[in-house]
Amino acid sequence: MYKSQSITVIIPCLNEEQGIERVLRAMPEFVDEVIVVDNASTDRTTEVAISLGAKVIREDVRGYGRAYKRGFAAATGDLVVTLDGDQSYPVDALSYLIEAFLHLSVDFLSASRFPVRDRQAMSWRNKIGNLALSLSMSVLFFRWVRDSQSGMWVFRRSILEHMKLESDGMAFSEEIKIEALRDPRIRFGEISILYSSRMGETKLNLWRDGFQNLAFLAKKRFWR
Repeated sequence: MYKSQSITVIIPCLNEEQGIERVLRAMPEFVDEVIVVDNASTDRTTEVAISLGAKVIREDVRGYGRAYKRGFAAATGDLVVTLDGDQSYPVDALSYLIEAFLHLSVDFLSASRFPVRDRQAMSWRNKIGNLALSLSMSVLFFRWVRDSQSGMWVFRRSILEHMKLESDGMAFSEEIKIEALRDPRIRFGEISILYSSRMGETKLNLWRDGFQNLAFLAKKRFWR
């Protein structure tokens, strides 16, 4: 519980047994519920998460968006916080993010990874790709978003009922922000965080996921 708000943290994982241990050990005590969505891992992700007190839900159909939608359906907190299981997002900044969320009086707060202070955390190709996708999204939806691909957010669980979330893949990151921006009932904000180098093998395919995300943006904008 944080200032009378119950907190659920959702972490989608695919073979993150190394990172998830460090993430869960750093989890603040005020978090009421930690849900790890095991997206058909073949390592010890589930065993490690259970041993450290997380609630583990298995989603056998792989996909970033698929895992998140599974986790959202199980969440019970007033506020939902998301992050990755590879230790790239700052678990120790949860209180900072929630404080900013409450201070700004928003319903959805996205944590921007830019500017990237850790030079090892993101390759120059990924930086260019993220810039291109963020610029495309900003132009298409008439609102500047610095990091359309960020996977760390704080939002009121109640706003999910107003969202139509369709993507099962990596485009889910941009889709949930688009749904928040489009709805006049939802107040949107963005704030910078310290992004770090991930632990374990990356799951991102730069060209495939980049073009798929770009195509999804066009579909979301022009096809209803």
